[in-house]
Amino acid sequence: MQPQHGQRKPPQIRRAATVSAGAALVLALGALTVLALGTPTALAQDSTSTVGGERLGRDSVQVAPLEGAPALPAELTGRSWLVADAGTGEVLAANNAHLPLAPASTLKMLFADTVLPKFDRSVEHKVAAAELASVGAGSSLVGLKENLSYRVEDLWRGVFLSSGNDAVHVLASMNGGVQQTVAEMQARARALQAKDTQVVSPDGYDMDGQVSSAYDLTLFARAGLRNADFRSYCGTRTAHFPGGMDQLTGQRTSFDIANTDRLLGKYPGLIGVKNGYTTNAGATFTGAAERNGRTLLVTVMHPERQTKVYDEAASLLDWGFAAAGKVQPVGQLVEDLASPKGSGAANTAPAADGPAAAYAQLPPWSRPPFQSDGPGLAPAAWTAAVLGTALAVWGATRAARRRRAGDEDGGSTGIGGRAHRQLVRRSRALLRGIRRED
Repeated sequence: MQPQHGQRKPPQIRRAATVSAGAALVLALGALTVLALGTPTALAQDSTSTVGGERLGRDSVQVAPLEGAPALPAELTGRSWLVADAGTGEVLAANNAHLPLAPASTLKMLFADTVLPKFDRSVEHKVAAAELASVGAGSSLVGLKENLSYRVEDLWRGVFLSSGNDAVHVLASMNGGVQQTVAEMQARARALQAKDTQVVSPDGYDMDGQVSSAYDLTLFARAGLRNADFRSYCGTRTAHFPGGMDQLTGQRTSFDIANTDRLLGKYPGLIGVKNGYTTNAGATFTGAAERNGRTLLVTVMHPERQTKVYDEAASLLDWGFAAAGKVQPVGQLVEDLASPKGSGAANTAPAADGPAAAYAQLPPWSRPPFQSDGPGLAPAAWTAAVLGTALAVWGATRAARRRRAGDEDGGSTGIGGRAHRQLVRRSRALLRGIRRED
């Protein structure tokens, strides 16, 4: 039998309403506090996580073989190396992948990632003496001459085949100057999530503080190979290059240049990408090879001897192709955050009906801490907060209706009442417990 209007409700009904509203409010407060303070483990992972996965931050060889997997090459002397699947981005094995080291001319891959899309290959540019003045002593050169014109495509062949620092400086001048180009390269590295890289010179010439890593160089190669011109230049073995003026005929001469990548044309399926050497860096190399529809990327930095960089890269590629399907990935090559139009980069935008899309539709002031590609419990905490708040509102509404219906014992659920004071004490205890866990 239902109580009549104005009658006192049985104590058990009043207690149930109080407990329902209180429990929901505690849940909402707890979830919102998690959003405010962050789950300790998740936030620690977010703030200190290694790009591409925790194992890639370790200073030892990382490989996860399955049954039947081949052993890694026995003699690998590179201070840092990595081999990955270019298609899936899976890192098959690595050693000191994020160790910052001098990159030498492999940094030219980032230069090309940054500047190559800006100029049509048929554009001609007349070289000024000032553009060559800042080229470092002892640099590798393709042989540009001042007051002569070169097509952009010739300049890029000079960059990729001859590793010409003179060609880099001329292109950098066309791009607004060396400092402007360095700033853009640094921004491009950040967009690629190459956080180990610090750019000081666009050509990779030895400079204090200029470093990259095997992981970052592999990111640069992967991004560059998605550009058809980049892929064409780095895979070119020889080319005719414009020379000076013949004094007798008045005609422009030419000469042949050859790619300094010693694996190109020798390792089966190699498609590029860039080698480098300086006194400080020693040898560095990033290569890509295709076999049976699969493309692998390899980077080796600072082996014991200069010539070993090619031997070790080739042996790692051999291992990678043999290990297909027989190892678990130890990390991941992350995607380009900028996703530039026309680059052919993998589309990293969330699906139209996915949680990231729903997140993007929220006004900025109401967005939860959302991570689509990292560890953390922010989405779950946000869900708990929303559900908890909804339950709290529902419970409070029901309690209010019951009070209006005739509950005269306002002290049970009203603000300042006995139940309210108990709820406040419980909420404070919950908050203290969360802070102690942080």
